[in-house]
Amino acid sequence: MVNSYLLQFAILFPLAFALILLVGGRRIPDPVTRIIAFFGVLYPALIAIWLWIAFDPGASGYDFVANVQTGLTDWVGISLKTGLNGIGLPLFVLSGVVGLAAGLHSLLTVREKVREFFILYLLMLGGLMGVFASIDLFFFYFFHELALIPTFLMIGLWGGRNRRYAAMKMTIYLTVGAMLSLVGLIALYVQSGAEAFNMIAVREAMAGQTLSEAAQNYTFALLLFGFGILVSIWPFHTWAPLGYGAAPTANAMLHSGVLKKFGLYGLVQIAAPMLPGGAEHWAYLLALLALGNVLVVGFITVDQSDLKQMIGYSSVMHMGYCFLGLACLSVVGVGGAVFLMFAHGLSVAILFLLADYVYRRTGTFDMNAMGGLARKTPLLATFFVTAMLASIGLPGPGLANFWGELTVFVGLWQWQSWMVVPAVFGVVISAIYGLRSMGKIFFGEETESFQKRQASLPVIRDLDFGEKVPAVILLAVLVFAGLWPRTLSDPLNEAVQSYYPDQRAETLATTQEQDEKIVYRGTLPGNE
Repeated sequence: MVNSYLLQFAILFPLAFALILLVGGRRIPDPVTRIIAFFGVLYPALIAIWLWIAFDPGASGYDFVANVQTGLTDWVGISLKTGLNGIGLPLFVLSGVVGLAAGLHSLLTVREKVREFFILYLLMLGGLMGVFASIDLFFFYFFHELALIPTFLMIGLWGGRNRRYAAMKMTIYLTVGAMLSLVGLIALYVQSGAEAFNMIAVREAMAGQTLSEAAQNYTFALLLFGFGILVSIWPFHTWAPLGYGAAPTANAMLHSGVLKKFGLYGLVQIAAPMLPGGAEHWAYLLALLALGNVLVVGFITVDQSDLKQMIGYSSVMHMGYCFLGLACLSVVGVGGAVFLMFAHGLSVAILFLLADYVYRRTGTFDMNAMGGLARKTPLLATFFVTAMLASIGLPGPGLANFWGELTVFVGLWQWQSWMVVPAVFGVVISAIYGLRSMGKIFFGEETESFQKRQASLPVIRDLDFGEKVPAVILLAVLVFAGLWPRTLSDPLNEAVQSYYPDQRAETLATTQEQDEKIVYRGTLPGNE
């Protein structure tokens, strides 16, 4: 019960501290504002780590369940019901960890409109913690919108080049996606006949009836394209790199690393298991669109010379692998997709963080105007190379992305083996832009333009203590998950097996000594 309260406190703390800053107004000096913001980002991260350690799913598959009645409970069954299952746990932890790292970076770098920045940042963080902790569908959607609105404002007020155009384009795309997904959620609830508007009640109601093929197909389509736009599925992806390129660093870290996972989480947790016929109907098209992310967006990523834009496009590209895992509709594929979402969120957050460090030392994001930075900043180069190799999916110790991508490839091979070829080619594309960025920025000779620009720049120094801390936090969690994936894959495997008893699975003939069992196409890493 105590841990259930902690789960809700993880949502409440950042929202409460944002309210304190709002009510206090200009009477709160900047140093006190930073202290309040520090505790606002620290508490959710500590709670998330503690709940990760203490997680033990109950009979329903959820742990830390708590229910707060609202005025709408008796009318339409809406209540603040929170809890975590094996699918939500990795993304809840991701929200806390990335929120802490991005917040610490902002505490040291934000100089203008400090109070306003942290009010919006804490609102965004509170919304993110609420998204992955909510069992109630209304609050699942509400917390996403609560996190999304500050995103637009932060880009418009603290963003870089083309920030207003980027904020407007993001607003249009994400509003359309959010509206489609809301209509899909309402349609799912109405057709289920559930007494409460939450994931458990709707799932139980759907298990007791069979919707028509047309109803499943149309409802799943609304959720697929609504959530898909929010994840930047190809060809509805152009808002994402533009927005990340213009966003302040903390905003880019939180949105690309965490908030963008909302749509995939909705498809994995809600749409596909509750509408299996619709998921099966749209799976092949979903896989083809996902290959568009991997290949088309991958080639666009190779062509980028702007470091921040390259990271933004690479983030969109790697969402294709998560969609491919979902399209498999198997434990291996879906579980690998969720694990990759967690690992990708950490690695892309590190890359955006390090990109800002590079900019602060070179005065530019243009990789063609750099070179030889490793000689002056060996630690920065080490962090960047490690994060980029993780993003590529290097099969090395402590790089969690590899486990996610490998598992997705295995699930894809078992479903549509031919798709593994273009999917694996995406790894080659990642290696091209990743290795080339490392070479242009950190190795080789300094460019002539960079040498001239250094005359007007401060002496280039390696990372100081304040810069090391957020990078170490992100990298430590990424390495821990890579070295010991069972801490996430065990609860994830259990949750996915209960949600995806694989409509395509084969029933094997058994001997008299063995019970007949369903083959789920394998298990996640460490769950043999």
